[in-house]
Amino acid sequence: MKTVLQIVLWIACIVLGFLIYRSVTGPIEFDKVKKERFAEVIAKLKDIRKAQEAYKTVTGRYANDFPSLITFVDTAKYTITQQRDSSYMEFDKTYQIDMLQEVKIIDTLGFVSVKDSLFKNSDRYKNLASVPYAQNNEQFTMKADMVDKSGYRAPVFEVKVDKDIILYDQPKDLRDRENVQVSVEEVNGPAIKVGSLSEVSTSGNWPPIYDKKGDQ
Repeated sequence: MKTVLQIVLWIACIVLGFLIYRSVTGPIEFDKVKKERFAEVIAKLKDIRKAQEAYKTVTGRYANDFPSLITFVDTAKYTITQQRDSSYMEFDKTYQIDMLQEVKIIDTLGFVSVKDSLFKNSDRYKNLASVPYAQNNEQFTMKADMVDKSGYRAPVFEVKVDKDIILYDQPKDLRDRENVQVSVEEVNGPAIKVGSLSEVSTSGNWPPIYDKKGDQ
């Protein structure tokens, strides 16, 4: 009986030691996995933002779905223009003399591919919708709209993905804690997103640590 108790106690000690070890190392490992995965997701969101900004430059609005956005990147071109000042003489009926009129002239210099401008030799834009690390090939949720700001109708968009999709294989208690983060050094809330459907903004909700120098 004494031997049995000793074995049980040894097993209990081993289990307790493992639990203590996991309580210390678990959050550390989780943080490492989280930052690695979030970095890739945020890089993809930055690509989407660049594509959306190009779409708006050309069309005056944002794309409401990925097929439209991807087709645009694949086929659209920027118009390269140059503005210059000019002038001419025009007869003024009031003063009955020729008067100098100043104007601005916009010249079209050529066109450049949106695909080449944004992604150079990469074809990663074809997979803009896919969420990195998603277990079941989940895609980002994207929506575009128009909002009224001081009487002006402004185009807006938002792209997001739930953190649970990215961290699907991590401990639930740590995921639950991550989903209620409120800190200037963390991605706050249950989702990673860029843009807004209520504000005229193309910012992301991630902290500066995920931005490379010069990247926005």
